[in-house]
Amino acid sequence: MVNINKPEESDGALRNRFIEPPFSVIDAKTGRWQERKNKWLSLGIDSEVGRDVKALIGKNDVDYMPDMKTAISVFDPALCELMYKWFCPKGGVVLDPFAGGSVRGIIAHKLGYTYVGVELRQEQVDANREQGKDILPGNEPTWFCGDSNWVLNDLDGEFDFIFSCPPYVNLEVYSNDPVDLSNMPYDDFLSVYRSIISKSIDKLKDGHLAVFVVGDVRDDEGNYYDFISDTKKAFIDSGAKLYNEAILLDPIGTAMIRANNTFSSKKLVKVHQNILCFKKMGTMPKTLKQKIQLDYINKCAFCGGRLQRIESGKVCEDCMERPV
Repeated sequence: MVNINKPEESDGALRNRFIEPPFSVIDAKTGRWQERKNKWLSLGIDSEVGRDVKALIGKNDVDYMPDMKTAISVFDPALCELMYKWFCPKGGVVLDPFAGGSVRGIIAHKLGYTYVGVELRQEQVDANREQGKDILPGNEPTWFCGDSNWVLNDLDGEFDFIFSCPPYVNLEVYSNDPVDLSNMPYDDFLSVYRSIISKSIDKLKDGHLAVFVVGDVRDDEGNYYDFISDTKKAFIDSGAKLYNEAILLDPIGTAMIRANNTFSSKKLVKVHQNILCFKKMGTMPKTLKQKIQLDYINKCAFCGGRLQRIESGKVCEDCMERPV
């Protein structure tokens, strides 16, 4: 029996059962958290392999960054463990439409889940597969190379859990590929992002959960896009209801130094991310699906405008020319 007069006993009982207390604030700054994180990293996970640090400095990254390597966001393996244990059925199959590095795949397979990730850049997929072979020979995760907006059209089967961390708009620029979301203006980014979320939810079993780890990003004028609200709307429009929301408190790192610069323009330094958890409640209406899901997006060879597929072929929204 838990003694309510000794909160440390209650805390310990919750940790023994759930790894971390299942509260709406998750603290990644604690020594216990860092021990778990370092234990996972000791497997040899090197998620930043396959990424060029020079390509990752987005134009919104206006804070003072004394160490260029800190610009590479590496997903926390301790958070992977927690999300899988909390929200994915035992032995479940996981879909990750924005795979990035190797962390989420390796942790999933190490814990007995099956992971399928989609990543746009071939060099990142090659690096992930190499790490999978080194750390989990014979039990490697699956990474597909390609644009999720295309790959998901042909991906067979249903999934037990969706777990991903999408690009934070253009905070990090991952490549020069025109279909890379981090290269797009926000309106175009949002159109493709909503399409990918909708197609992902189509692959999720009814009643099962999807978790996105997101953070807001400032535009060129220093104002927030409200990316978190747009993510919620994308899921809700796709037939998934907001089921849980948590704040992840990040390690302070260089925030103390950056605060001197950012607060000169009255901007607070972000030291948290948002964990959004959605529950699939059924199939989205066909008319809404047709409106949200894009079958094709690329740049027009004539004017650089956006191409979309129509019944008779491809057409540019701007110049209405039909490229060959």
